[in-house]
Amino acid sequence: MTTRAGFVALIGEPNAGKSTLLNRMVGAKVSIVTHKVQTTRARIRGVAMEGDAQLVFVDTPGLFKPRRRLDRAMVAAAWGGASDADVIVLLVEAHRGITEGVERILDGLAEIGLGRKVALAINKIDRVQSEALLGLAKDLNDRYGFAETFMISAERGYGVEDLRRWLAGQLPEGPWLYPEDQIADLPMRMIAAEMTREKLTLRLHQELPYQLTVETEKWDERKDGSARVDQVIYVVRDGHKGIVLGKRGETIKAVSQAARAELEEFLGRKVHLFLQVKVRPNWLEEAERYSEMGLDFKDGNA
Repeated sequence: MTTRAGFVALIGEPNAGKSTLLNRMVGAKVSIVTHKVQTTRARIRGVAMEGDAQLVFVDTPGLFKPRRRLDRAMVAAAWGGASDADVIVLLVEAHRGITEGVERILDGLAEIGLGRKVALAINKIDRVQSEALLGLAKDLNDRYGFAETFMISAERGYGVEDLRRWLAGQLPEGPWLYPEDQIADLPMRMIAAEMTREKLTLRLHQELPYQLTVETEKWDERKDGSARVDQVIYVVRDGHKGIVLGKRGETIKAVSQAARAELEEFLGRKVHLFLQVKVRPNWLEEAERYSEMGLDFKDGNA
C-alpha cells in the first residue's frame, strides 16, 4: 500500500470559515469556531484520513492588518504555517469577494507560493447567485495561478469531500505522521483552554475577548475515570474581571457549564471544571503567554 502524508495550510481573512472547514474535514471540533473574528490564535492542527492519505491541517490565524504585538505574532504564525505546508488552501467568502484583505493575501502568496500548490476555496456559496460566483472565481484566477478552484459551504459540508479528495492526491508519498485514530496534535490542556475561551467569546459581546486568555493550570486524572481541570482566565484590568464574572457570578457560571459540557462530550467522560479570573495587566507583553498559545513572542516585535 502506498501511503501519503503532508501538511495543508488553510489561510484567509478572519471569519472566512477556516476553523469551520477544519472541523468539517476532521469530523470533530478541534478548532474554536465563533461569529467573532480573530479567534484562532495558535496553529491548531487537525488530522484527517482520506483513503491511504493522511492530511494534517494547519488552521492559521486569520490574516489581517496587525496593530498590536499579539496581532503581529498571529499574522506571522499564519504566514509561517503557509510557508511550511505542502499545499495551501485560500478561503474567500463568496459574498464579500475581493476585499482589501484578500488583495494583501494574494500579494503574500505571490511571495511564498512558488513551488507550492495553492487551491482556491470560495466559501459560503449559498449566500450569492451562481453568476456572481463564476465571476468571482474568474477574477481571482486572473490574479493568481491557482492549481484548482472549489465552491464550498464549510458550514453545510457542500463541496468539502471533493476538496479533501483533491488535497489527498496532492500530498507527497510517505508514511503517516500520526496514529490513524488521532485527530489533533494539540495537548488536551490547550484544547480545553480553547473551549473555555470560545464560550467566553460567545458570551461577551465587547472588545474584551481579545484581551483575555485562558490557561489550563492543572489536570488531575481521578480514580473514578473523571478528570479535574483547573483553569485561569487572565484579563488586563480589574473592570474586565467584573465583566467576566457577571452579576452574582452568573456569566462565569454559564461559561463553566457550557465549557464543561463540551469537554465531557469531547472526552466521553465526566469532567469537574473549575475557573478562576485573575488580573494580569501585561499578559499581552509576556513571552510565556505567547508560547502557551503556540505563538512566537519575537514575531510580535514591530
